[in-house]
Amino acid sequence: MNPVLVMVLKTLLIYGGVITLAAGLTLAERKVAAWIQWRIGPNRVGPWGVLQPLADGVKFIFKEELVPAGANKLLFRLAPMMAAAPAMMSLAVIPFAGDLSFFGFDTRLAIADFPISAMYIPAVAGLGIYGIILGGWSSNSKYSLLGGLRASAQMISYELALILAILAVVVMTGSLSLDDIVAGQRGGIQDWNLWRQPLAFVLFVVATFAETNRHPFDFAECEPELVGGFHTEYSSMKFALFFLGEYVAMIVMASLTTTLFLGGYEVPWFPEAPWFLQLGAFLVKTSFFLFLFLWVRWTLPRFRFDQLMNLGWKTMLPLSLANTFITGMVISLR
Repeated sequence: MNPVLVMVLKTLLIYGGVITLAAGLTLAERKVAAWIQWRIGPNRVGPWGVLQPLADGVKFIFKEELVPAGANKLLFRLAPMMAAAPAMMSLAVIPFAGDLSFFGFDTRLAIADFPISAMYIPAVAGLGIYGIILGGWSSNSKYSLLGGLRASAQMISYELALILAILAVVVMTGSLSLDDIVAGQRGGIQDWNLWRQPLAFVLFVVATFAETNRHPFDFAECEPELVGGFHTEYSSMKFALFFLGEYVAMIVMASLTTTLFLGGYEVPWFPEAPWFLQLGAFLVKTSFFLFLFLWVRWTLPRFRFDQLMNLGWKTMLPLSLANTFITGMVISLR
């Protein structure tokens, strides 16, 4: 088969699957919230409410699109795409499984394998903040503007710790390639980077909540204070694009955590597992972190904004620097 056609089919398969999973997460969010709060949750559209995401999509398509008076119309329309596109682009380097035969053509279940893929994801995913900032500024609303400003300050405070946590894993592995990082954890559970870099794992997981603007770090939205934050003035599909970007970013960060610290697609003690078992193992590990995103939202109270700043600058950054320094010492003494 033509390699270009294989790439196109593989890309459609991966992106179609991720968008479907993002839609399913909107239902899981409500079901988990209902479970934690002893409610029923969506149960009207389809059996057990499983068609609720489809109903939401139809609703967004037919809702009226409004542009506030005094808004910068060009940036107002571009901002949702700028927020969603980086998360979608980050998926390109995630290795979902190892080698497989695709219509008789040997390939890997990943769109691309950059030699610097471990740095590609935070570099590209970080661009999503521009969509949030411009969406807040262009709306001509003080609530939206405050949400955008909070998002920019929040990004600076945790991004350093997130990158240093990745750097610690890269130094231990000796490669910036996510495929090499996965290969370095081949074997059993005892070979996962979770045990080699426990502090980096904790710092990275905490930083992913801030990266995705999820509770308890959802200060860019923060409904009790800012109505809806940066997307207060958005409606219809523009509003849906912001949420699609958020849920895809959750999938990207959960997938990256799995790849860096939990062996990626490797099946413990079964290094020669076929690709479908590798994909299953990857989805199980990633689902745990996706559930963690939902669980935390409905169990922990939101931080104050100054508490997040203190956590980012006075706790996470010093700890990540110390962890990087200790990792360098361990490597140099080998």
